[in-house]
Amino acid sequence: MEHRLWGGRFAAPTAETMRRFNDSFAFDVRLAEADISGSLAWAEALKEAGLISVAEHERLAQGLELVRREFADGRFVPAEGDEDIHTAVERRLSELVGEPALKLHTGRSRNDQVATAFRLFAIQAAQQVRHGLRGLQLALLAQAEQHVATLMPGYTHLQRAQPITFGHWCLAYLEMFERDRQRIDDATTRTRTLPLGAGALAGNSLGIERERLTEALDEFDAVAGNSLDAVADRDFVAELLFAFALSGVHLSRLAEDLILYSSAEFGFVELDDAYSTGSSLMPQKKNPDSMELLRGKSGRLVGNLVALLTMLKGLPLTYNKDMQEDKQPFFDSVDTLELGLQVAAGAVATLAVRPERMAAALDDAMLATDLADELVRRGVPFREAHGKVGRLVRRALELRVALRDLPLAEYQAIQPDLDAAIYSVFDFARSVARKDSLGGTAPIRVSEQCARWRELIDA
Repeated sequence: MEHRLWGGRFAAPTAETMRRFNDSFAFDVRLAEADISGSLAWAEALKEAGLISVAEHERLAQGLELVRREFADGRFVPAEGDEDIHTAVERRLSELVGEPALKLHTGRSRNDQVATAFRLFAIQAAQQVRHGLRGLQLALLAQAEQHVATLMPGYTHLQRAQPITFGHWCLAYLEMFERDRQRIDDATTRTRTLPLGAGALAGNSLGIERERLTEALDEFDAVAGNSLDAVADRDFVAELLFAFALSGVHLSRLAEDLILYSSAEFGFVELDDAYSTGSSLMPQKKNPDSMELLRGKSGRLVGNLVALLTMLKGLPLTYNKDMQEDKQPFFDSVDTLELGLQVAAGAVATLAVRPERMAAALDDAMLATDLADELVRRGVPFREAHGKVGRLVRRALELRVALRDLPLAEYQAIQPDLDAAIYSVFDFARSVARKDSLGGTAPIRVSEQCARWRELIDA
């Protein structure tokens, strides 16, 4: 028998194709726990407003807890007429407790019911993603602590630029993921606004004290101030999807670096076998598929954000059925990102670093800025020093020698007061150690950053 939350004014049944097109139970079943929590709070509010008796409230609460356990234990059996999770819960509740279940929806619409359940789910999902970000940050920090002074080339335009340390590189990504965590926290703050009690759009007229609902649902800090906006608002979905998408972009950038660095051409790192795959044809291959999937799946996260924004952009107030399409993109982004963060954390934690390959990739041209800085210390204006060192670089290329192998006469040709001491510039460890400004790549500064992050993350 079909069980619907509507239908009294309809004389004909829903077409089978329309039913399948309309039903959302297959995916919004994930809201079961959140829906039941919202219904428990609503039942309490109905009791306080005198709309149900104490005995009816007790039966409703017991019945809802039984339904909750059925979902938790995997024993819940959907019925043919369960068009969504909210219909399914009410149908099963009616089977368990009888007539009191018919009163649970008093003064409540699926509009505010769905908005409440989705916000509850989103708050919990955001915390799961946040936990995943922390795991990846811990893995990056552990690598940084081991490689505070491990020298490697730094790049701009994917061209060798200046020497840095691998620990400094790790901490750069840790900073990115910290901003992601902060964005999720910020978006979650606005998600903690309760729409329950707004009804279909105009509020309720049955004396429900909406402020009291935040006591039963302590995930919420405030009550939505306008009933129209309460049921129409999906900003919280868009904000969280943006935060998730940007996290995916950051994962993609990390992945791209590790794909490059693990190639034979670089050889700076090697991914553990557990996070690599082979070739069906070429026995020698070890492919960085974990990183390539992270890079590829970032497109799904961006696409889910665009899908949500596109769906919302033309909607009039208040609720429209289009908004049923807000959940699948969100669920997919949460699942994709949560698993991706676990893979990334595992890959980084088990990463084998090859300091000798990193050191071999350093070349004297990367110390050209150090040469210019030395001239600046001798009173040469930087723009002039830049030009002089550029001529030295060109001269070294012409002679096909490294900068350190240029005769002293070549240096004196561009700056007469230079002596053999200028060759002390050609020390990569010295170069890195002198980048000791706050946040710089000097090992002393990287150690400070590691200590600060260890304290913050452990807290």
